[in-house]
Amino acid sequence: MGKLVLVRHGQSQWNLENRFTGWIDVPITENGAQEAHRAGRELKGIAFDLAFASALKRARQTLDILLQETGRTGIPVETDQALNERHYGDLQGLNKAETAEKFGAEQVHVWRRSYDVKPPNGESLKDTAARTLPYFKEKILPAAAAGRNVLVSAHGNSLRAIVMFLDKLSPEQIVKVEIGTCRPLIYEIGPKGEVLKKTAAAA
Repeated sequence: MGKLVLVRHGQSQWNLENRFTGWIDVPITENGAQEAHRAGRELKGIAFDLAFASALKRARQTLDILLQETGRTGIPVETDQALNERHYGDLQGLNKAETAEKFGAEQVHVWRRSYDVKPPNGESLKDTAARTLPYFKEKILPAAAAGRNVLVSAHGNSLRAIVMFLDKLSPEQIVKVEIGTCRPLIYEIGPKGEVLKKTAAAA
């Protein structure tokens, strides 16, 4: 039995500025770093064997802090854009409140919270899952099923896709799921890749 720990990156600069970030490579804020240190302290009891992160710096910066806090800086780390945040297309860089004024709050809500509706030139959650889950099933889940402790630092929507798969949620259920920054989700994975137990680290 291995542990699979999913962590959304700490607050980024554009989270702070209330902008659609997507694939824009912005760093975490000082507050985001503090969130990551706190999460790392919560995870100190887990001896991680390997880690994965998206190709975006906010996920890797968060992972670096998590590994420092848990004393596991020497373990193998793999980064891949399969774990990147959902691509928000033409909305990237725009302030969310201003976007709601321009397109209407209802339309923006549909873009943000629908499973299969994509913003202009961007990805839906369904699209994100289509690139995230094959990588997860090939690289990450087998490691946990083999009894290794695995840490994943990624994003709200790529992690939502993974949670949807692990928790067997419907598209209607997953769009209501919120994944907070640096609030670790801890899964215990059995030898067939099945979920034996799920817990959330303390707030």
